[in-house]
Amino acid sequence: MFDFIRSHRRWMQLVLLLLVVPAFAFFGIEGYVGFMSRDKELAEVNGVAITQPEYDAVRRNQLEELRRVLGAQFDAEALDTPTFRERILNDMINQRVIAEAAMQGRYTVSDEQLRETIAKIPAVQENGVFSPERYRQVLAAQGMTPADFEMRVRSDLILSQVLGPIGSTAAAPKRVADELMAALTQQRTVALRRFNAQGFEADVQVTDADIQAWYDANAEQLRLPESVDVEYVVLDEAAASRGLSVPAAEIEAYYQQNQSRFGQPEQRRVSHILREVATDADQSARDAALAKAQELANQLKADPSQFAKLAAEFSEDPGSSGQGGDLGWISKDTLVPEVEEAVFKLEPNTISEVIQSPFGYHVAVVTQVQPASVKPLEQVRDEVQNEVLRQMASVRFADLASELTNLVYDQRDALEPIAQQLGLELKRAQAVARSGLLPDELFFRSTPLQAGQAEILGNPRVLQVAFSPEVFQDKLNSGVIETSPGSLVALRVTQVNPSSVPPLEQVKELIREDLVAQGALKLAREAGKAALTVIADGSQPAIGFAAAEVVSRQDPRNLSPVELDAVMKLSESEVPKVIGVDTPIGYSLLEVKAVNPGEPLPDANQAQFKGQLAQAWGGAEEQAALLVLRRLFNVQILPDARVLIDGNDAGT
Repeated sequence: MFDFIRSHRRWMQLVLLLLVVPAFAFFGIEGYVGFMSRDKELAEVNGVAITQPEYDAVRRNQLEELRRVLGAQFDAEALDTPTFRERILNDMINQRVIAEAAMQGRYTVSDEQLRETIAKIPAVQENGVFSPERYRQVLAAQGMTPADFEMRVRSDLILSQVLGPIGSTAAAPKRVADELMAALTQQRTVALRRFNAQGFEADVQVTDADIQAWYDANAEQLRLPESVDVEYVVLDEAAASRGLSVPAAEIEAYYQQNQSRFGQPEQRRVSHILREVATDADQSARDAALAKAQELANQLKADPSQFAKLAAEFSEDPGSSGQGGDLGWISKDTLVPEVEEAVFKLEPNTISEVIQSPFGYHVAVVTQVQPASVKPLEQVRDEVQNEVLRQMASVRFADLASELTNLVYDQRDALEPIAQQLGLELKRAQAVARSGLLPDELFFRSTPLQAGQAEILGNPRVLQVAFSPEVFQDKLNSGVIETSPGSLVALRVTQVNPSSVPPLEQVKELIREDLVAQGALKLAREAGKAALTVIADGSQPAIGFAAAEVVSRQDPRNLSPVELDAVMKLSESEVPKVIGVDTPIGYSLLEVKAVNPGEPLPDANQAQFKGQLAQAWGGAEEQAALLVLRRLFNVQILPDARVLIDGNDAGT
């Protein structure tokens, strides 16, 4: 509902930055740069430089944090882009600017405010209350002393005073909020006619000459990146299980030791009547409930056939009274202990004595009993065999993993002997680029890919190792790579394929498909625009449209984002009108028939909307204030920064 507000969350990043990034010190700020430092200077704030070593440290920390969060999906090359590097530098500049403002403004934080802030951190609480012991344990686990942590928190609180009051007190004008909510709920009645490119593909003729001409003019667009051919082994449960068999004696022994897993415990079908007693009831209420339960027990002992009738009339258990007190089939560890103990001692079709539980007083009867049973071995032999096999494979996996780890380092220049020694299949694959496997449409593989290879060789950890210097350049065995829990890979680069343009024969059909798609898209848009022209000049009525639907920004129905945007942007004064819009799949005509105000948002949604709008508004004001501070403290981006951001000197 509030997507367009959420899209402005980048305005709030500064506030988050204050909470996440450790603060710079406020005093002796010149200490960041030695007096005669020769380190490259990337930027200046109030005459004090931000150096490349400082930047490199922050960049490494952020990449390591992303590695920790993303795990196997971490890809340093994909993440460490010019945009990423520029954001880091700007964050450092902003942090320095805020620190300078805090120092010059002489902001302070009282000891009481510091204590209150730390006490509210959930990680140092037990049962919602600050725990000094827990506080010391958490800090010790992070390698910090209370003094270090308190200085950091105090610094963060001081920094938050610079821009925090701006965002926390900001509020969008009421007129703006009202107009935005009206725009969100406004409804428009629209009829749609689409000209899809797919329907025009048969009209597009592409010749070999067309393909040759496109290839001659655009071959560089198809250039393949540098790639490698690899050989590798995979150690997982399937590999560890290969060749294993389970002796019949072990199957028998496992079955005998684990019979409880292959059977069904005793079950009893139970009905009960509950006379409920509140936890805060006085003694007279308890006595009255007990007396009524005893009366019902006596009645039922005299005539057990009345159980369902009396349960429906007198039981205060809403879940079972409507079913005549029936609780269904019960096994142990299902009911409250007091009731369970009684019903599992009770003879079938015998009315119990009154049973007391935390909920009140019960009268119960067991209507059916299903004795405990164990499936015979022949029924579960396959299940037992697979379980024993998994256990054997688990032990073998651990042994093989240890051997593999040692062997890939002991014999660095060959993987095949290691695979033979361990009984692992040596697999091969061609054209593994830094971004993953090159598609078959662009690279001819003499060895076709096997099932599962794309997943393994597309793993970011595998790709990162494959292009590490000792594996990529020296063609040495990699270490053992954990691609997922219980799956290990070791690889070796056998050949480096330089960047190249695929030959025409390899990509001929790919080019043909693209030219057909482009031609069909062009025809679809021409047909749509021609139809719009004759409707606009009155030559023809608006025909061929689907039934009109009411749409809004909250409910676009079947309109695409491009179509909805065109409909909602149309001025109300122009309605009714037929408009046209290019779409990714062709061209669409939209007949906007009417505009109506929608239903007002519920009060709760209005409050949520206004809160989000206030956050966005406050974020914008904070950003504006930050720009003023950057000018005030004469922020300068130095030439070496551009070199670093572009990746020519990205640090270590």
